[in-house]
Amino acid sequence: MLAQGPLLFVAGQVGWDPRTGAFPRGFAAQFDQALKNVAAVLEAGQATPKQVTRLTIYVVDKREYLGALKEVGAAFRATFDGHYPVMALVQVVALVEDEARVEIEATAALG
Repeated sequence: MLAQGPLLFVAGQVGWDPRTGAFPRGFAAQFDQALKNVAAVLEAGQATPKQVTRLTIYVVDKREYLGALKEVGAAFRATFDGHYPVMALVQVVALVEDEARVEIEATAALG
């Protein structure tokens, strides 16, 4: 994907509710909330999900991701509305937050 202009880097967002700090139960719910958290950071940086050029998704268990593909896809489509940035999915041993099952970081081109 070719992008021009200033870039906005969104640090890894886990799937917790920013108002309560609580994690929803289940991988799909955490994935959905992590995407909402990414979208909120984008909005704060005056960007939209359609300006995202790259996503890196970190999961602690790829089987959870694969088992929730239908729900994950629905959450992704609701956030990105037909836009498909380049993506990588990486399984990691653990995330800093013990309850976190997924963490998503993004890069957006503002130009």
